Amino acid sequence: MDDDKVLSAVGPRLRGFRQALGLNLAELAERSGITASTISRLERGLVRPGLEQLLPLARVYGLPLDELVAAPRVGDPRVHLKPIRKHGLTFVPLGVHAGGLQGFKVIYPPSAKAGPRKYNTHPGREWFYVLEGAVVLALSDQRTVLEAGEAAEFDTMTPHWIANAREDRPAEIIALYGVQGERLHVIDV
Repeated sequence: MDDDKVLSAVGPRLRGFRQALGLNLAELAERSGITASTISRLERGLVRPGLEQLLPLARVYGLPLDELVAAPRVGDPRVHLKPIRKHGLTFVPLGVHAGGLQGFKVIYPPSAKAGPRKYNTHPGREWFYVLEGAVVLALSDQRTVLEAGEAAEFDTMTPHWIANAREDRPAEIIALYGVQGERLHVIDV
């Protein structure tokens, strides 16, 4: 889609958002600080919207700018996976690190008996889903075996460890870590 098509579609989108909120032009003008006549001209496509109009409208509508104007996606959306190997585990990042939660595919190699491991504690929560195989989750003195298709969530201030439950094949999980958990699991395991 070229820029002219994107811009020509903005007016009807703006009108649709206003109508969806049940606002008339005067109410939107009061909330946004843009005159009712300018909003009307924007919605009818008589003037091209600029940031000085779009930013206040985006705030009123509670939408990001790209959704407000239906901007086309740019660039390659694929995540280029670069595995990280630490202490016998393979962590595959599932997104571009942007702070907050980070998703990883974690591969546990076949393991000997899932005996005592070093317990970890750190601020935050951890969530994981078993894709293949089975893992043992130790929370303090309680051990739970989770099979493919099962998930767990826990407070990471509880002493914990996770290991492959089987000796004959790898186990794979998808795990979500907050910043503290990512540092512990991926960088400083």
